[in-house]
Amino acid sequence: MKTGSSASAGKGDGPVYLDASALAKVYLKEKDSDALESFLLGRVDLMVSDLGITEVVSAIARKTREACLTPANAHKVYAAIRKDFDEGIYLRLDMGGAVHRRAEHLLMSAPDNAPLRAADALHLALALEAGARIIVTYDGRLATAAVNIAHLDVHPAP
Repeated sequence: MKTGSSASAGKGDGPVYLDASALAKVYLKEKDSDALESFLLGRVDLMVSDLGITEVVSAIARKTREACLTPANAHKVYAAIRKDFDEGIYLRLDMGGAVHRRAEHLLMSAPDNAPLRAADALHLALALEAGARIIVTYDGRLATAAVNIAHLDVHPAP
């Protein structure tokens, strides 16, 4: 992951929360990975959670089981994620009781046009509790909820 002090003008005012669908695109070459890299390049306001890391590791394990990723490459990708996380490339968000209560409130108040799953509610709650202004997600349901419930900007725009 390349970050740094270069300006992030035109990329939206942060801080920026990356959910698992976005984080996966950073480490696994997928559709939209290059566009996401351009959006993130130079940002120093990126936030992720252990929840997101675990979800990405789950995707890596699935890709390995499906023979889309070799076990050796899977371990390299996992090591790169852990290295960036441990070196502070991202601001690490913890999921304490306040995050869970906020997620529960989001789940209980979600309108019919923006239904939430538990993990999505936790991602939204993490972003809100940390003061994120933008959430980066490639999950349509989470993007809809981020706009309609949490009133966050979403990248890419839904």
